[in-house]
Amino acid sequence: MSMQSSAMPDSPLNSQVAARMSMSAVQPFLWSVRRELMEYRSLYIVPLAVAVIFVLAFTSHEIALRYRMPALHDAAVLRTDFEDNFMMASGFMMIVSMIVGTFYSLDALYGERRDRSILFWKSMPVSDLTTVLSKAIIPVVVLQLIAWAGTITLWAFMLALSRIVWSGTGISTMGLWSNLPFFPLALLLFYHLLFLHGLWHAPFYAWMLMVSSWARRAPILWAILPPAAIGVVERVAFSSSDFTNLLLDHLMGSPGSAPQEHGLMGMLGHFEPGTFLTPALWIGLALTALFLAAAVRLRRNRGPI
Repeated sequence: MSMQSSAMPDSPLNSQVAARMSMSAVQPFLWSVRRELMEYRSLYIVPLAVAVIFVLAFTSHEIALRYRMPALHDAAVLRTDFEDNFMMASGFMMIVSMIVGTFYSLDALYGERRDRSILFWKSMPVSDLTTVLSKAIIPVVVLQLIAWAGTITLWAFMLALSRIVWSGTGISTMGLWSNLPFFPLALLLFYHLLFLHGLWHAPFYAWMLMVSSWARRAPILWAILPPAAIGVVERVAFSSSDFTNLLLDHLMGSPGSAPQEHGLMGMLGHFEPGTFLTPALWIGLALTALFLAAAVRLRRNRGPI
């Protein structure tokens, strides 16, 4: 009877304990991601600065085009020019996210050993696995969301500014919305960034995180020299460049298909969902897991520089 009475209240208690354990596993990860965003302000300051520069350049370009000779005041010319600027804005934000992600990944684990802050962070109740995963998600997911939000904001500003600049000229800017459907392009860009610049490039970011957790100095050299040495040895010994071509193809995000149409829709749309579900993606994700596991082990054993 006493055994039954003591076991009765255990079920709700166990569920509460399980819920608290699951929350205790998620909270350190979310807190670690937030710490990365607070510590590395360049993750959003650099894209913001690039966006401001592009806005200023686009504004001056539109005003100059508005007051140029009347022969250029043609809807077809305006449409082509606007599509080119739309593509340029998207390309700039993508390139910036890749550059920022590269420098972040190379410094994420190296920096805490260099300034000896690793001693403080290891004293916190956060595991090495949680720390490494929180750093890995920054270039793979968080930076892509920042790039997506920045690009969407740029697009909206460009559309609004064009309507203001070209008002009173007799040229309708409503055709820009039909040729560049805003919301389908926004969804397509979201998919493009997360899959191509996120998951597809994940092995490169994981490799740089592993190097960052191991190198004692100049992690950028240690990240570049081993692949470069393999490429040189293959070229000299076997007169081939398969390894170099493989890396470049994966870096450029080429699953083996070419765009079927020109313009922004063609640039974003030729990476269809099925295109990425290839052995190259799964091999890349397997390498990502391997590099991250090595980074966790190295962080556990490495001390300050």
